[in-house]
Amino acid sequence: MLAQCGAAITRNAKGEYDLWQRRYWEHTIRGDLDLQRHVDYIHYNPVKHGLVKRVADWPYSSFHRYVRQGIVQPDWATADDMLGGKFGE
Repeated sequence: MLAQCGAAITRNAKGEYDLWQRRYWEHTIRGDLDLQRHVDYIHYNPVKHGLVKRVADWPYSSFHRYVRQGIVQPDWATADDMLGGKFGE
């Protein structure tokens, strides 16, 4: 068992450490629209997983920097305009 920052990291039944998700794959950003879709996906993830009700409620997000820079509005991704939050999937 490894311990990092006080959190134990154990091995699974296959003897692998459960540190990274198994479905991970690399993706090369192919343009501005592709980058926007991936950033939207990252920003919306805390809402999608039920951690907060609004993107702006997640304090650890780069979303707040995007708002300060005028890239997105503070009410971006409200329930009324999200179409189910299907970003990058």
